[in-house]
Amino acid sequence: MGSHRRTAPSSGSDRGAAVALGLLSAAATALAAVPAAAAPHDVTLAEVDRLYREAEKATEAYNEADERADGLRRRIATAQDGIARQQARVNAMRESLGSLAGAQYRSGGLDPALALLLSDDPQDYLEKASALDRIAVHRAGELRRLKGALRSLAQDRAEAAGKLGALRRSREAVAAHKRTVERKLAEARRLLDSLPAGERAAWDRATRSARTDPPAPGAAPASGRAAAAVAAARSALGRPYVWGANGPSSFDCSGLTQWSYAQAGVALPRTSQAQRYAGRRVPLSEARPGDLVVYRSDASHVGMYMGNGQVIHAPHPGAPVRYDPVGMMPVSSVTRV
Repeated sequence: MGSHRRTAPSSGSDRGAAVALGLLSAAATALAAVPAAAAPHDVTLAEVDRLYREAEKATEAYNEADERADGLRRRIATAQDGIARQQARVNAMRESLGSLAGAQYRSGGLDPALALLLSDDPQDYLEKASALDRIAVHRAGELRRLKGALRSLAQDRAEAAGKLGALRRSREAVAAHKRTVERKLAEARRLLDSLPAGERAAWDRATRSARTDPPAPGAAPASGRAAAAVAAARSALGRPYVWGANGPSSFDCSGLTQWSYAQAGVALPRTSQAQRYAGRRVPLSEARPGDLVVYRSDASHVGMYMGNGQVIHAPHPGAPVRYDPVGMMPVSSVTRV
């Protein structure tokens, strides 16, 4: 019967070494899975991109407040014209009533019965008395109309005062959004200036190079006006981004799409948030040239689809109107005008 050798039991120190080896192996694996720290210039450029996104959101808020202020200014001008006409009507009614009051005063000094008794021509007196009665009725009617006109004038003035207050608040909002945009853009420029010269030059070249090559022929525009808007957008290629601008020499994102459709005779709202509701929603898979592609969950950016997966848009300061892939950032919706 053969003998069997038994394996010697492992010592405590051997078990500890095995455990330590396992922990080291796991730690090495974990360290290998950790990505290398981002280069400082990558962090800076990511921060620049964030500031540009926030500045664009503030720009659209500025555009909305400015559009509201413009509308209020137009309504106030109309209200003031109406108030002036109403005041002229009130003045004319007062003059008419003054004439009636004078006539009544001149003829109302005697008791009517005594005046009839003393009159050389009773028939003539009766005719005048009848005329005075009609004047009195007319005067009463004029008084009622004057009171109504005065009430209407007071109401119009109160409404105009309310509009002026709303205009003041809108102007304050415009100024606040303008300060926000300028602050964020200044911070983005400061960060860019902090980059090494070579990195900054490369970034400037990348963002300033206008991509003007048209996409290959694809789907036709959805309508004649969409085709006209597409042609207008193409004519703007290479023009600079300027926040708050809506053409023809410079644009922000919603200013470009608004101006392009204006050349086709279509009035779009001023902001990207409002433009997404300016027509019928369609799936991105069914997009046709001229459709508006709205980006980000807050709808703070918009471009115009050109076909074959390309849009024309005004990207951000330093980058001119250009072509970019439709998927350059998260698509929120597509609107067919």
